[in-house]
Amino acid sequence: MTFDAVQLALIQKQLDHVSRQMGWVMVKTARSPIFSQSHDFSCFVGSAEGEVVAQADGLPIHTGGAGFALRAVLQRFAGDMVPGDVFILSDPYVAGGNHLPDWTIVRPVFCADTLVAFTCNRAHQCDIGGGAVGSYNPSATEIFHEGIRLPVLKLVEAGVTRRDLWELLLLNSRQPEPMDGDLRAMLGAVAIGAQRLQKLFDELGADRSRLALEAVLAHADRMMREAIARLPDGVYEAEDVSDNDCFEARSVPVKVKLTVRGNKIALDFTGSHPQIKSFKNSSLANTTSAAFVGVMSFLGSAALPRNGGALRALEIIAPEGTVVNARAPAPVTMCTMFPAADIINACWRALAQADPQRASGSWGKCSYCGTSNSDLSQGEFGVAHWFGSSGAGAVFGRDGFNVMSQVVSMGGLALPNVENYEQIYPILVHSYEFRMNSAGAGQFRGGTGATYVVDVMAPGSYNFTGEGVRTPSGLGVNGGHEGSKGDLTIELASGEVVDTPQYGVRDFPPARLTIQSSAGGGWGDPRKRDRAAVQRDLDDGVITLDHARSLYGYTEGSVATF
Repeated sequence: MTFDAVQLALIQKQLDHVSRQMGWVMVKTARSPIFSQSHDFSCFVGSAEGEVVAQADGLPIHTGGAGFALRAVLQRFAGDMVPGDVFILSDPYVAGGNHLPDWTIVRPVFCADTLVAFTCNRAHQCDIGGGAVGSYNPSATEIFHEGIRLPVLKLVEAGVTRRDLWELLLLNSRQPEPMDGDLRAMLGAVAIGAQRLQKLFDELGADRSRLALEAVLAHADRMMREAIARLPDGVYEAEDVSDNDCFEARSVPVKVKLTVRGNKIALDFTGSHPQIKSFKNSSLANTTSAAFVGVMSFLGSAALPRNGGALRALEIIAPEGTVVNARAPAPVTMCTMFPAADIINACWRALAQADPQRASGSWGKCSYCGTSNSDLSQGEFGVAHWFGSSGAGAVFGRDGFNVMSQVVSMGGLALPNVENYEQIYPILVHSYEFRMNSAGAGQFRGGTGATYVVDVMAPGSYNFTGEGVRTPSGLGVNGGHEGSKGDLTIELASGEVVDTPQYGVRDFPPARLTIQSSAGGGWGDPRKRDRAAVQRDLDDGVITLDHARSLYGYTEGSVATF
């Protein structure tokens, strides 16, 4: 039983639309701004065999390895699923999760008593306990320090929510009230997705529905292999480096040997740094996601489906006991940013040797600060996440995107609405603007970083997590320059500027927080940049006159004489 090209396209579009509908439910009903505004979640459809079939435009780092979670559900509850069941999981070692704050909700969808698919939602919870506010604990040396661990659990049984488990989840968060609303939004999203899929599957029937999902995956597999086959065969080696292990300033490299043979790619991470004691280790599922993001973003076009079928063409070798496949009980909470960004960069640099024209400047890495404030007399606790959105790297023919979250999200993570944040938290945002002269110069320049100046008007804890602070992270390619490093500072009411750790938690009285996010690397010789583009950057305040003169050879006058 086969599907022609038109039928296959219609089925794929329906699956994609269901994924997007789940995302709309999340945005419209979630309680926390981390979901409703920042969009730190991803919705997708999985096959009955445990592969991602379709996904909305969420965070790629969530979904590339999400098949690990689906297969964990299938293994744990094989033969014990009925309509109306919903599962929840997070643990990277026993449940196929990437890191503990990302909770995954999985709902099976049946047709004529046959399991056909899953509707799924993976979303970053604002706080899941552990030793630091916001559950990014830079002092963690074990996963037990990072918050509650969720194996595969049945949260809803045949349509009835387990209140005991629900209360256990809320009890382990510093923000139980918003978490309650967020969990309801997640359940609502997969319920809507299941309703929409049910209509499609009832039309096709159980057997034909399962064949349709496999046809979608097989189509992606063929397209991915065709894209790989256009690369020259060869072995390409590269690395990227984190400049801090949270406890000391030292290099932590991720190395990859990427082998192209015909229509397959093998990514061998042998030689990467042994696992470290801090939370910058990666689970295998997260490493798979990051490698998939690296290859897909280099090869892909909008026409290349982003699902588990495309993943079939990749072989990933990640030795146990390294930062790319840590052994329990190593902490891993930071893994979705680092070493995920390092894995993506290493893949890009290796692939650029096969096709230099497609090379990309590196994105600036994240400069993050979480602030928390409590009013114990009112029993209230608030956690505000300040993700220092960095500039994207330039590519041939296009400047890097300005202030574009992190490379792991490919722009999918948005900054929350300033006015709304000021209503929720005791803060006043003085400015949020492009960081002048930060972009890596080039024929095509990198994306600019941003400068945030925020008054935190109540005493509280500050959780610092910054990469690309000690050394530049937005490296240029093909003669392009590096983007500026990131920086985090605290100014007290007295005017004293306090040194901040690259990683660590500190308590401060009311203070002014300034985050300068890092910028993307440029592509090509800056002196070859289009004259009108330099003038436009000057007019927009992206660069100063001195910068234009020294890096781009600018001379005063009209663009025509420049």
